[in-house]
Amino acid sequence: MNATISQAAPLDVSRFAVQPRRVEKPWGYELIYGLSDAYCGKLLWIRAGAALSLQYHERKDETIYLDDGLIELEIGEPGQPLSAAIVHPGAAFRIRPGVIHRMIAMRDSTVLEVSSPDLEDVVRLQDRYGRVEIPVPGADPVSPAC
Repeated sequence: MNATISQAAPLDVSRFAVQPRRVEKPWGYELIYGLSDAYCGKLLWIRAGAALSLQYHERKDETIYLDDGLIELEIGEPGQPLSAAIVHPGAAFRIRPGVIHRMIAMRDSTVLEVSSPDLEDVVRLQDRYGRVEIPVPGADPVSPAC
């Protein structure tokens, strides 16, 4: 099917529009611009010197892309030592469930994230903003997103 766009009549795209949701974080903010039963799309803006939690996800599968800035990425398999690398714009990484990771912004940074829609699935191991919850035996260790 070949669609033609007419210059004569303006297109009404409002029925396809979504309202992005900005969520303030102690490290900056996230802008959730796409959320469905199948995926989530976010923009993360991380202030220079700020860090996300050292965390992992039980179900969430995500891929991150550094669009702008400079970050240190700490990442590793459970039970293994973490690796750290300075990441430049254009780098992308897939973070599967169980992989421990943290981003630390060396400059103001913009990260694009696409993931499964498990927004609340984050287990914080360390957090400089006091958001680590003490695990309760037998309880679900999931805490608020990012």
